[in-house]
This record gives sequence, C-alpha cells and structure tokens, in this order.
Amino acid sequence: MAGMGGGRPGIFPTLLYADARAAIRQLTEAFGFTELSVYEDGRGGVAHAELVQGNGVVMLGSRGTGSTFDRAMEGSGPAGVHVVVDDVDAHHLRAAEQGAEIVMPPTDQDYGSRDYMARDIEGNIWSFGTYAPETGV
Repeated sequence: MAGMGGGRPGIFPTLLYADARAAIRQLTEAFGFTELSVYEDGRGGVAHAELVQGNGVVMLGSRGTGSTFDRAMEGSGPAGVHVVVDDVDAHHLRAAEQGAEIVMPPTDQDYGSRDYMARDIEGNIWSFGTYAPETGV
C-alpha cells in the first residue's frame, strides 16, 4: 500500500486557517505538536506546514492563497481530527493551561478509550485519546 513504507503515515489530515501562524502556535503550545516544517508564501503567510504528534502528521496552511487546494476548500467548515496520546489527562491539563476551549473533559468511553475534545481557534474539533484503530497492517 502506498504511503506505508519507511515509517511514514498513509493519511495526513490537511486544514486551512485564516491565521495559520496562530493555529501553529496553538497546536504546538496547547496540544503538544512539534513543527516539522513551515514554508512561507512570500507575503508573510504560511503556504504549507507539517506538524508531528506521535507517528502522525497534520498538514496546514493559510486560507486565501488562491491555490487549487485553497479554491477547493472554499466555504468548507470545521473538521474533526483524532490524535492518539498516551496520557490523556496530562495532555488535557496542558491544553487547558494554554487556554484551549475544552469541549469534553477526559472521559472513559464504553469502547475502552479515554479521551477529551477541544476546539481550536478556528472551530476545528480535536479529539485526543487512547483509541487507535487496528489497521491489520
């Protein structure tokens, strides 16, 4: 299967933000992502960024660039992204201390996961929990 070699994830959620720099700040400071790369667009905006959490990567950029992806995403609403973390309570504490809007506090789910949800600065919902789907790969 493409994208599965060399320890690379095969799926990359991709989000656009009106203020991508503020989103990167929140995702790194409140949610513990690490910047892998940030490319500017020549006008001070973010053309493309990649942030790492565990073995996953989220890609993001600025709205209004006029790129094909930007035009395709025009009018799109918030998205939801699930991220696997080992210590849900510590992760939640960090997010709350950084002022993230907590939508659901850490909760034990009937299916065995412990998770919480937060809303980012532009309305996307981030779920952080212990549940990781089995892919059979």
